[in-house]
Amino acid sequence: MDITALHDVTSEYLRNAIEASQQVQVEDKSFDNVLQSAMDMVNEANYLQNKVEEAEMEFMLGYSTNPHTLMAVQEKADIALNYTIAVRDKVLDAYKELMNMQI
Repeated sequence: MDITALHDVTSEYLRNAIEASQQVQVEDKSFDNVLQSAMDMVNEANYLQNKVEEAEMEFMLGYSTNPHTLMAVQEKADIALNYTIAVRDKVLDAYKELMNMQI
């Protein structure tokens, strides 16, 4: 990581950066955006699963000899998959609850 570009970083600069990051931004919460973010999450989980398969193949073929890297990639993909499944379950619960509502 190249840190030569960092200069004139003072506590006032850091305080302003933290305050700017904490400001709540109003976003469009339409169904389309929620669905798109869910699909992005699924695509990211799929991408990470593919990376695990690549890392496993490299390890089996001897190109990578570090089991720690393999375990880190596997754990990251597992967390992403579990999170995606949890969100899917909550969406299905909400759908079932909506369908059971009487009008």
